[in-house]
Amino acid sequence: MGEAERGESAPRLRISFWCSNGHETQPSFASDAQVPDTWDCPRCGFPAGQDRDNPPDPPRTEPYKTHLAYVRERRSDADGEAISPKPSPSCAARSEQV
Repeated sequence: MGEAERGESAPRLRISFWCSNGHETQPSFASDAQVPDTWDCPRCGFPAGQDRDNPPDPPRTEPYKTHLAYVRERRSDADGEAISPKPSPSCAARSEQV
């Protein structure tokens, strides 16, 4: 098995990419393939670029927000009071039992 059975492999070229943590990765591409501007670093997952001195910035992650946090961003307390009816007597009775 090998090149005799599969034919000759395409000419390859190895391109270096660096992430903001200084990790270098060298994926190989077919010589006629279009090389991407960025590549995901296999060690840390940050984007890596071809410029060693100026790698891409790591993605900014937002903290997890609950549904209630998103609702509070869109509505004021007064809006919430106007929309949200008072609990029905049956609900109030159930919450007192707990």
